[in-house]
Amino acid sequence: MSASLSAVFFLLLVSQQVLSMDPHDVHEKQVGQGKRRLSLQSTADIQSCLVSSGDVGCGTFQCFNNNSCEIQGLHHICLTLLHNAGRYNSQGKSFVKEALRCMALGLRQRFSCVSRRCSAVKEMVFSLQRECYSKHQLCLAVQDHMDTMGSLVQFNLMFPPGPYVELINFLLDCGDEVRSWVSLRMRSQCEQNWGTLCSSFGSSCSVSQSDTPQHTTTSPLPTTVPRPFTLQQPTAEAQHEDNSQVDNTTQSGPPVSNNAGAS
Repeated sequence: MSASLSAVFFLLLVSQQVLSMDPHDVHEKQVGQGKRRLSLQSTADIQSCLVSSGDVGCGTFQCFNNNSCEIQGLHHICLTLLHNAGRYNSQGKSFVKEALRCMALGLRQRFSCVSRRCSAVKEMVFSLQRECYSKHQLCLAVQDHMDTMGSLVQFNLMFPPGPYVELINFLLDCGDEVRSWVSLRMRSQCEQNWGTLCSSFGSSCSVSQSDTPQHTTTSPLPTTVPRPFTLQQPTAEAQHEDNSQVDNTTQSGPPVSNNAGAS
């Protein structure tokens, strides 16, 4: 089910990117994407802002608003976490405090050392997100606060792909309960934005209860969930590696029918 939803969101992301692009600029955009850099003015503005920002609050993340590499979402994520901090238990409050501090310190320390290429700056940001979310146990915080952290999962903030996509990818690796919660929220919001398009994908890709075998004589192998919002096609080598991981895994999971994998 989650793998199918991942495929749905991937197709929707690609569709959104294509529909919003001038056809005459497609080739030029593809060629120039890997060569894009932060402008000298953006670099100077961000560096100056980082030096003057503190460890507490969202000032550090605001430094990345309106830059020439279109790295958007860090400030909004920070504001969303702080807005709901009063409703978290001690573990949730600890995550918000320590994770945001981890991100702020990391951005200040690493920005001056990274290349001005947009791809390098973005990878620095995404790597720091993964590091801080993992170190300060975002998964546990979300499991205890699904009712209050729902505002972190916003379909309309997935474009253009950036920190929000990295956040959602991280949440999808937080276990079955969180993955299902994220997938349902994303699909519901997708349907609100694009209506029948999301519904038609869902009806062809989703697995019904009747499709899942209730009794089996052997335990079927579980599938792994791909990172859903990467706008690159997997190579044959990567697909072979994924198949090898499925063959070697020993973790338990709900039976998945062959029909679901083909969807």
